[in-house]
Amino acid sequence: MNNAAILIIDDEVQIRRLLEITLESNSFNVESAETAKDGLRIAANHPPDLVILDLGLPDEDGHSVLKKLREWYTKPVIILSVQSSEENIVKALDNGANDYLVKPFRTGELLARIRSALRGMVSEENDPVVDAGDLQIDLAARTVKKNNETIKLTATEYKLLSLLAQHEGKVLTHQYLLREVWGPGYISQSQYLRVFIAQLRKKIETDANRPEHIITESGVGYRFIAKE
Repeated sequence: MNNAAILIIDDEVQIRRLLEITLESNSFNVESAETAKDGLRIAANHPPDLVILDLGLPDEDGHSVLKKLREWYTKPVIILSVQSSEENIVKALDNGANDYLVKPFRTGELLARIRSALRGMVSEENDPVVDAGDLQIDLAARTVKKNNETIKLTATEYKLLSLLAQHEGKVLTHQYLLREVWGPGYISQSQYLRVFIAQLRKKIETDANRPEHIITESGVGYRFIAKE
């Protein structure tokens, strides 16, 4: 995660400069582009560890750029945009963004989101065990332990938890989770998701009313967090 390469695609000079100063002071290697064309070219020639992408680019819609990136780029993409509607957020996440942050933003929050996205990538690529502090999810053995005690989950509960954990730090939309866990015919059945999320929280959280691992992103979906 140290010295990770980050590509910024944003047409606002002030934002690019702020991001460059913030990221470089936190030991990241930074490249930047102000157009979709330049951003896609840099990403193809020097694939970064993470992309920060604005949706309001001068030469091409950011959603289109995201789709082009996701044709080949598998590492994290964080959207940074003034577009704050639920529709835009859900669209970006469904098109493959790992996270979405609305401008103006707090640099501390952005750094936390970057660390989380990079940590999830390393875990997914190199380790079949998701270590979330008091919670361990062994994706190879299909077991879940809390404080070294095995937790009994139903097949559906495990499928939902493992999906969230494999994308640690990433917001997964309601539609994505319903489609992946229950199938395409269930993408409008949000009550299934609410019921199973509540059941999971009772089993894996220390306090189901104040969850530390399965976090609700209001109106959008859920995010799995491994405690630092």
